Amino acid sequence: MKRVSIDPITRLEGHGKIDIFLDDAGDVANAYLQIPELRGFEKFCTGRPAEDMPNLTARICGVCPEAHHLAATKAIDRVFHVDPPPTAKKLRELFYSIFFATDHTTHFYALGGPDFVVGPQAPKAERNILGVISKVGMDIAGKVLKMRRDGHHLIKMIGGRAVHPNWGLPGGVSRGITEEQRQEIEKLGREAIEFAKFSLQLFRDVVLGNTEYVNLIKSDTYTHKTYNMGTVDENNKVNFYDGKIRVVGPDGKEKFKFDSKDYKQYVAERVEPWSYLKFPYLKQIGWKGFVDGADSGVYKATPLSRLNASDGMATPLAQAEYEKFYEALGGKPVNPTLATHWARLIELTYATENWVKLATDPDITGKEFRRLPTETPTEGVGCVEAPRGTLTHHYATDERGILTRVNLIVGTTNNNAPICMSVKKAAQGLIKKGKVSEGLLNMVEMAFRAYDPCFGCATHSLPGQMPLEVRLRNADGDVVERLSQYLD
Repeated sequence: MKRVSIDPITRLEGHGKIDIFLDDAGDVANAYLQIPELRGFEKFCTGRPAEDMPNLTARICGVCPEAHHLAATKAIDRVFHVDPPPTAKKLRELFYSIFFATDHTTHFYALGGPDFVVGPQAPKAERNILGVISKVGMDIAGKVLKMRRDGHHLIKMIGGRAVHPNWGLPGGVSRGITEEQRQEIEKLGREAIEFAKFSLQLFRDVVLGNTEYVNLIKSDTYTHKTYNMGTVDENNKVNFYDGKIRVVGPDGKEKFKFDSKDYKQYVAERVEPWSYLKFPYLKQIGWKGFVDGADSGVYKATPLSRLNASDGMATPLAQAEYEKFYEALGGKPVNPTLATHWARLIELTYATENWVKLATDPDITGKEFRRLPTETPTEGVGCVEAPRGTLTHHYATDERGILTRVNLIVGTTNNNAPICMSVKKAAQGLIKKGKVSEGLLNMVEMAFRAYDPCFGCATHSLPGQMPLEVRLRNADGDVVERLSQYLD
C-alpha cells in the first residue's frame, strides 16, 4: 500500500498528523489521525489540593484556559459542597460569555475561515489569517482584531489575568466588578453584538452566496449521522455555563438528559493502543466501532451538536439565525460537519447577546460574590460547554481536600471518534485513482478543522502505543537514522 502523510496538520491547537493509505487502484483503503503528544494532566494533578485545580488546569491550554478554569471551579464547588451566591454565578457566566465570543472569533477568522474566504484549494501560503486579511481588506481585519482585543481586555479585568485566570474559588470568585467596570463591559458588549451581526453577514456573502461552497457543505463527503450532545437550560435552550446535558439521536429526538454529576452512567471511555486520545461513547448504546447511526454509541459535541441538541437559542438575534439555519439546511437535525462553521457564528451571536444581558443585570455588581465552604470535601463534577464541546472535570479527594482521582473529558476527546471518521470519509470521497494534490489534502484537513480540535487538551490516555517515527538528520538535512515504534 502507498502511504500519503499530512504532517503536521495545520490550523489547530496542538499537534497531529494524518496517514492515508491507498490500495493498488489508488483509492483510499484507510486513514488514521495520529496525535503524537501526551499531556497527562490527570496523573500529575493527583496529590494536589483540590482548590489548586482552577489555576492548574487553566494551564492545559493557552487557547481555552477560561473553559478549564470554570469547569474546575464548578467541580470544587461540589467537592466542598457549597453553592455560590447569585452574583458569583452571574459573574462567572458573564466572564464565560465574553470568552466564548472571543474564542469563536479566533476560530472563524484565523483557523476555519481561510478555507472559505481564501478558498479550500488556494496556495498554502495564502490559506491563513494574512490571506484572509488580503482578501477581505484591512477594515475587516481591524474589526476582528478589535473584537479579540476587547475580549481579552475584559477577561483580564474580570479574571485577573489575560491568559490564565486566577479568579475562581470554591463557593464563588475572588473579586467582583465595580459600576464603572460594568459600564465598560456593557459598552464593549454592544459593540460585540454588532461584530457578530457583521460576521453572519460576511458568512452569508462569502459562503452561502457561493453555490460551490454550499454544495460542499451539504455533500456526503462531510456528513455523518451520529448522536449529538450539548448543555441546555430549563427550556432546552443552548447554555454554555450551566444546565443539563441533553443527547439527541440521529433522528433529532431526545435520547438522554442528565445532570453532569451523573455523566458516568451515560458516557464511557474507550482506549485504543494507537492513540493517546480516549474515545468516549454513549454507554447505554455501546461501542460498535468507528461507525455512525442509531446503533452506534459515537456522538458529537460541537457547536452544531449543541444546536441539534437544543430547542433553540435564549436570545432573540441568535434565535432568528437559528431558525434561518435549519430552514436553509432542511430542518433538524443538520448532519453535515462543515455546517459547524455557521453554527459557530450563531453561538457567537448568542454569546454577545448574553454578555450584554448579564452586564445589565442588577445583581452583577453585588457585593456577595463568595460563600465560604464549611463541609468536609469529598467528590465533585463540574461541567461547562467549551467552544469545542462538553467539558467535564471530575475530582475525588480525601478528607483534607487532597486529590485522590482526577478525570477530564474535554471537548475534543468527546469528538475523537467522529473526527477520525470524518477524516477517513473525506479522504475516501476526495482521493480517487491515486490523484493527490496539496489542495485535496487541505480539503481532508477541513474535515477535522470544523471541529476546532485542541489536541493539547485532549491527550490523557496513559499508557498509549502511539505509532511514532523519529528521523535523525545531519547538518545538510539528510536522514542518517530512522527510529520507529508501532509502525507497519
